[in-house]
Order: sequence, then structure tokens, then C-alpha cells
Amino acid sequence: MMQALALAQLAQASGDVPVGAIIYDTNGKELARGNNQRELHGDPTAHAEIVAIRSAAKKLGDWRLDGCTLVVTLEPCAMCAGAIAQSRIGHLVFGAWDEKAGAVGSVWDVIRDPRALVKIEVTSGIRSEECAVLLKEFFASYRD
Repeated sequence: MMQALALAQLAQASGDVPVGAIIYDTNGKELARGNNQRELHGDPTAHAEIVAIRSAAKKLGDWRLDGCTLVVTLEPCAMCAGAIAQSRIGHLVFGAWDEKAGAVGSVWDVIRDPRALVKIEVTSGIRSEECAVLLKEFFASYRD
């Protein structure tokens, strides 16, 4: 999670919401990384998770990321939760909860919906306070 937090800080430096993500292969080796790049590229789909998933799929030459683990600093939104399920990631680890748009338990639970075709293990709240502080500080700067 510490590496994902460092990626989140890179996103913040480019004016994006500070979210970072890393995908590990089935052996625990880093496969891909991503951070929010919506502002950087003018792309509404350039969330950290999507950037990392695209990179991992390209590196593997396959859209199926069976058995991989995604570590992300913020609870995924509905778009990202859907992409996680579609890519067949086996384990999702996230830090801070997103009480406004979270789709892994806060607002919706796309990942663990009993009707979901893919079963994904979820570990939540890892270094949640550190992840949340980064986000709170970022959004506080817009309210001043």
C-alpha cells in the first residue's frame, strides 16, 4: 500500500485526485502500476485502477488477469469495480472507503454481489487513515 500511496502523490502533483494502484501477479511480483490521470489526459476513464489494468493486460498479452491482486488506495467506483470483475482479478485490496461513490461496500457492492459471475476476494481498510488523509487534504485545497 505504501507504493500505491506514492503513486497517489504523483497523481496529485499533476492535479488529479490522489489515487494509486498496483497489480501483482500470482507470484506476488509487481506487474503494473497506475495513478489517476483524468486531468493529465482529459480522459474520464483514466482512473488509477483502469490505468493499471490496461498496463497489466498489455504486459501479459491477455485481458484475463486471473489470480492477480490489485492494491488501490481508495475503494473503487462502479466503473472500476466493473473493470476489476471483467478482468478476472482474483484479489482486491483497498485503503480508504469512498462514502460517496464506493462500489465495494460503501454505496454499492458490485464486486461481492451474489449475482456476480466472478468471485473476488476483498481486503479493505489497509492503511485507510493514511489513504484518507491524502484525499481529505487534496479536496480541502479546493474548498479554501
